[in-house]
Order: sequence, then structure tokens, then C-alpha cells
Amino acid sequence: MKLIGSLGSPFVRKVRIVMQEKRLDYELVLDNVWAADTTIQHSNPLGKVPCLVMEDGGAMFDSRVIVEYLDTLTPVGKLIPPNGRERAEIKCWEALADGVQDAGLLIRLEKTLRKEEQRSQAWVDRQMAKVTGGLQAMADGLKDKTFCGGTHYSLADVAVGCALGWLDFRFPEIKWRADHPNLEKLFERLSERQSFKETLPQ
Repeated sequence: MKLIGSLGSPFVRKVRIVMQEKRLDYELVLDNVWAADTTIQHSNPLGKVPCLVMEDGGAMFDSRVIVEYLDTLTPVGKLIPPNGRERAEIKCWEALADGVQDAGLLIRLEKTLRKEEQRSQAWVDRQMAKVTGGLQAMADGLKDKTFCGGTHYSLADVAVGCALGWLDFRFPEIKWRADHPNLEKLFERLSERQSFKETLPQ
């Protein structure tokens, strides 16, 4: 399998971590979707990463779709419960973490792609409210648990860890550790895993 992505994308990182936790072999193909010579549209018509290209040439995109598929390939390191409310809760954690990253990405694009006089502070404020609200929801949901889903490491932790790591990378001015010490403890625990160490955003 080939994974098309970038080293700075938290969504690509999520897939890479799952690949490593599941001990799956793949080739990472780097592509800057904002560059004039990007070829991502050949595999994903939406022009986004990550995109997983299978052995038969078929392509799969959207990180949530990809990681769900990967979790079915081997029983090693199961990250998503098979069914029921527990499964929905883990996927809800993933949606929350992805939503924080989506909002942060919209802020970043507003500040990097638009000229200063064209930027909307109201838009930035609206997206930042989603980031801070999402962080609060994560902290409230985590409480004093070892992992997001309770006692077992899951996709929820992968997603939340990627979101927190990406905020450190792109928004160091957001002091989420001071506001949410339980998230800091979780992040420190996750950062000790080899899959997190080897996929640091850059």
C-alpha cells in the first residue's frame, strides 16, 4: 500500500500511527497539495491528503474512512470496538478531535492565504471558539481516566493525541496544558509510544 500525504498534516499522522500500531507495511509518498506540481487529484479528486492507494490501484480517502478500513486488516492492536455504543463513543472522540483540527486549519488558511486586509477576524474568532470548545469537551470527557475510552488505548487516543500535537506545532500560543492538565497527562503518556515518536509533525 502507498499512503500519499505530508509530514505536517495531523490527519496523515493519524493514519501513520494506526499503520504502525497495526504493524502494516506501506510506502509514504510525500505530496504538497498546495504546490503547482501536486498530483494528488490523480488519486483523490478532492485534492486532499491522506489518500491510501491499494495494491490493485484503488484509492481510499478521508482519514476516518482509511483508519476504519485499516483496523479490519489485522487483529493486531484493535483500535475500534466492533459495534454498539462503545464503538460510537470512540468514533465520536475521533470526530471531536478532527473537528478541532478542521477549525484550526481554517484559521491557518485565513491567515496564510488571504491578504491582511481581506481577513475576517469574526471568522477567525468563530473557528477559535470551536478549538477552545473542543478542547474543553475533550477534557470534560477524559476526566481522570487513563485513556479517552477508559482503560484501553484506542483510536480515540490516536485522534486526540494528533490534535494536541498539531496545536503545539501550528498554534503554540494556545496554552491548552495550563487549562487542561488532564489532557497534558494523556498527551505525555501518548508521546511515549513509538508510533507517536516516529510521526512528529514537521
